[in-house]
Amino acid sequence: MLKKICIGIVVFLLVLLIVLAVGRNMIVKAAVTTGVKVVTGLNMQVESINIGLMNTLLGINGLVLYNPADFEDKIMMDLPEIYVDYDLGALMKKKVHLSEVRLDLKEFVVVKNKQGVLNLDSLTAVQTAKKTEPAKKDQPKAVTGEKLQIQIDLMKLKIGKVIYKDYSKGGEPVIKEFKINVDEQYENITDPEAVVRIIVVKALANTTLSSLTNFKLGPLTDSLQGSVKDAGKLVGNIAGDALGLGKNVGGTATETVKTTTEKLKNLLPFGK
Repeated sequence: MLKKICIGIVVFLLVLLIVLAVGRNMIVKAAVTTGVKVVTGLNMQVESINIGLMNTLLGINGLVLYNPADFEDKIMMDLPEIYVDYDLGALMKKKVHLSEVRLDLKEFVVVKNKQGVLNLDSLTAVQTAKKTEPAKKDQPKAVTGEKLQIQIDLMKLKIGKVIYKDYSKGGEPVIKEFKINVDEQYENITDPEAVVRIIVVKALANTTLSSLTNFKLGPLTDSLQGSVKDAGKLVGNIAGDALGLGKNVGGTATETVKTTTEKLKNLLPFGK
């Protein structure tokens, strides 16, 4: 009799753990979806989310960020794997402290639609960076409510390739592919939008897309000051990539020489 009671208790505890795990995964999935929507302004889909019961590890598999409806291609970013080590105590205090974040971005698709609009301009993090660009430094910032407190101690970023599709000329799109194989890390990030801006800046700085699309990276690099450790060093690395000092991203040497001056104008504050 006692043995049956013990077995019943064990089974009950196992079922309870499964229910807690599934329920917590659903809650976190909703939170991740909402957070990505706020930072990017775009819809997304996640294949699965797994949370460790005995630790503070979070695994996100198959995250896809979608373009707005008026773009011919559905997907902007394909991230097969995201790893997060979070601080549970900070969450209890309504703060977000992430000890480590690993982003594996397999494919980043930059699209110019038939109307000549870039999908990059639909990102909230890009829009807010551009809005603050002309503001004077001594001008007081508008108070828009309590801002989420976030701290990312270490972010490791991998970007496999960038694909550019231009539908603006009609007919079949002009397609260019760049295998950039970015593998870098950044410390002390205090703004969630900075994560998106780093991805965009690194993707375009390692290609010729900044010149092809006339997309200025200056506002994005400026906005990283104060929200990422050694942001000035990051900008310097980006300028080096634009000069062709970084990884080989394909294309001809002639194209690289022709676009170097224009890239520097787009990247650096004094080139605006």
